[in-house]
Amino acid sequence: MQYDQALIAATLIRRYKRFLADVTLADGSEITVHCPNTGSMKRCAEPGSRVWLYDSQSNLARKTPRKYRYTFEWVEVDGKYRACVNTARANQLVGEALEQGVIAELNGYSDIKREPEVEDGRLDFLLTSDAGEQCWVEVKSVTLLEQDNGLGCFPDAVTERGRKHLQRLQALKEGGDRAVLLFCVPHEGIREVTVADHIDPAYAQVLRQVQAGGVEILAAAVEFAADDSGMQIHGLLPVVL
Repeated sequence: MQYDQALIAATLIRRYKRFLADVTLADGSEITVHCPNTGSMKRCAEPGSRVWLYDSQSNLARKTPRKYRYTFEWVEVDGKYRACVNTARANQLVGEALEQGVIAELNGYSDIKREPEVEDGRLDFLLTSDAGEQCWVEVKSVTLLEQDNGLGCFPDAVTERGRKHLQRLQALKEGGDRAVLLFCVPHEGIREVTVADHIDPAYAQVLRQVQAGGVEILAAAVEFAADDSGMQIHGLLPVVL
């Protein structure tokens, strides 16, 4: 995933009302930016952190100006790890990786459908082989590194919606299809992934139940470009449940 322009460095003042953040630009001016993240952003929203912004106004494809011109994309965690807090990028990264055959465990499918409908909602991807075999994939972005030990946790806030996604995957698995929960990990400090029992024990319980029922749990590592121009999925990380 390559950005179509250079990201803009800034300093975080505060993140608030879930979808807003105040930052200081290099020239000292303060602006409010859009924060596309519904989670708590625990440890990814510390005042004074270095952040990177995307300028939507310079996107020539956009015809209607947004209320908030800039989007909060990345943050530097603990002064050393880049993390992408724009959760929409996780699906973009996974979609590109599926199309390019980067995730070996999900190869062998000739058709990739985004946001397929299921009985009670949608999931992120439906993969179909030439033989008609189906694999449903739900993507979750992992950015919570609780301690500097390489162990990332999901979720970073209680998520009833996330539990419903797990239950959808379980139902599809019981119906004879393959079902996968794919953690996308755009955080340079995370080297393995676990479930955050201490944040959402109900989610943790359901996750272990669906895994026991045959839902596969994978975690994809994300590599950041040295020049801050983009990201790409680069192999899998261990999942420890």
